[in-house]
Amino acid sequence: MGYYDRDFWHTLDCLVEEAELVIDRPKGAHHPTYPAVVYPVCYGYLKGTSSMDGDGIDVWLGTRQEKSVDAVICTIDSIKKDSEIKLLLGCTEEEKAAVYGFS
Repeated sequence: MGYYDRDFWHTLDCLVEEAELVIDRPKGAHHPTYPAVVYPVCYGYLKGTSSMDGDGIDVWLGTRQEKSVDAVICTIDSIKKDSEIKLLLGCTEEEKAAVYGFS
């Protein structure tokens, strides 16, 4: 991993440390618009940040003890014609696979 790679991940970890994490959809919760869709991992956002949709940066929170950012997902919504990033924080490999499948 090069210098810029380390700087990128360090910057994300600092962003998470400085913001309040709000979990508004715990694992097992149903999507508010599509009730058949169930969240496989806790889902929320970083309060005081902003993403493409104007809301806080989205976060998937896993069960690992170490709560560092271990992956980033870029989602594209062809219906809304927008994109967003979502941070995966402390996710196991199984949780990452579940989030990828959900996305």
